[in-house]
Amino acid sequence: MDHWPDGTIDMLVVGGGINGAGIARDAAGRGLSVLLVEQDDLASHTSSASTKLIHGGLRYLEYGEFRLVREALIERERLWGMAPHIIWPLRFVLPQTQSPRPAWMVRLGLFLYDHLGGRERLPGTETVSLAGTPWGNGLKADGGRAFVYSDCWVEDSRLVALNAVDAAERGAIIKTRTRLVAADRDADGWRATLETGDGRREVRARAVVNAAGPWVADVLGRAGGGRTDRGVRLVKGSHIVVPRLYDGDHALMLQNPDRRIVFAIPYEGDYTLVGTTDEAWDDAPGRATIGEAETDYILATIARYFERTVTRADVAWSFSGIRPLYDDKAASASAVTRDYVLDLDAGEGRAPMLSVFGGKITTYRKLAEHALRDLAPLLLSAGPAWTAGAPLPGGDMPDADFERFLADLTVRYPRLPEPLLRRLARAYGTRVTMILGTASTTGDLGEDLGGGLHVAEVDHLVRHEFARSAEDVLWRRSKLGLHVPPGTAARVDEHVAKRLARAA
Repeated sequence: MDHWPDGTIDMLVVGGGINGAGIARDAAGRGLSVLLVEQDDLASHTSSASTKLIHGGLRYLEYGEFRLVREALIERERLWGMAPHIIWPLRFVLPQTQSPRPAWMVRLGLFLYDHLGGRERLPGTETVSLAGTPWGNGLKADGGRAFVYSDCWVEDSRLVALNAVDAAERGAIIKTRTRLVAADRDADGWRATLETGDGRREVRARAVVNAAGPWVADVLGRAGGGRTDRGVRLVKGSHIVVPRLYDGDHALMLQNPDRRIVFAIPYEGDYTLVGTTDEAWDDAPGRATIGEAETDYILATIARYFERTVTRADVAWSFSGIRPLYDDKAASASAVTRDYVLDLDAGEGRAPMLSVFGGKITTYRKLAEHALRDLAPLLLSAGPAWTAGAPLPGGDMPDADFERFLADLTVRYPRLPEPLLRRLARAYGTRVTMILGTASTTGDLGEDLGGGLHVAEVDHLVRHEFARSAEDVLWRRSKLGLHVPPGTAARVDEHVAKRLARAA
């Protein structure tokens, strides 16, 4: 993990979110030499602050985004098959009792949603009663009917990490805590200056991919001779996590009077995740936090639909992300296109720079494939497209059947607690044995640093998944931050620091 490229590389990827990691993986698998740099940790910003869905985007049909929805629906089942440990099906209940849209319109949208994208494994839409059925659990006793449809859940920040792991195993070099200071074209390509914790370093590349998310315009500004006329519109989305609002494994899609959508989704066993908001972000890109008005908006949605009273004091956690959407001049933040735009700046004698605007987590693989389609003719050593259906690390379980895999794992490790095995299997899939090894008891996994997080798992994350801090471990490689006792973060930081010092 500590080596740097020798000589000129084919591609420098700037940005360690889902698009940058996906492009690095695709390029490395085509035989290209790749360096990915990320100024913070992998998935530090937008890609760990999503609603955590692999979905077509039902509401985007209302804005005529048929191409985007179709592509996303096709990718939905494909990604589930590639990573069944971190992606799984989820049924969504869409109540009509307070819908600002007529039922016929919603049903028409769901008909298109069921048929636009070649759905094969996921069940289709059905109409259900809410009163006296599990679908209405926790909802106010208004009765009425609802539509139930399918999408998928994803552990978003783990999806980024697994793409980076796969890229590295295919030859890419991944450097976190590494910032692009400047990049300049010359006759031989790009000369880039990078800043790390150890100082500055210069690398040379034939092409640059600007996948910096909210910082895409900043990177363009640091690239000498790069375009500066491409618009990005920053939109903040926030979520809150509260104690579980209802019984059941289904999610809810809630329609507000302003026609905006809020999801309520089972989260981490004991909680419900509720969001998202859509607010214009006019400040410079940076770490975002939820505003009071956003919290009020989400709490008002909960009060409108659920029996349980929830106050600010009940919010266990909140998170916000800045979405870097392509500026299509839409009037409202909710209406801005979620489609992606790839802008290739190349020409006679000009080393190529590809900038990524917009996008959503569901279409990241296709976006990467399109990016390589644009760049491959300029990088003559690039091989053909290959990622469609290629499992991500840990996703190569028979028939993509997670429950069968878990059952086999419990037979193999009969003395380890089932909840621990389930959590580890969900996170690491078939690679869980890299952590468990020959362990027969939890004591064989090393010290428990808190909440069932053992040294063996932390060491794996440092060695193989680029984790460098407790925050990386507890909030991005996992969500154990919601479950561990006070003091765990300090213990993890201490252990990681000692491990890195020994490796230096």
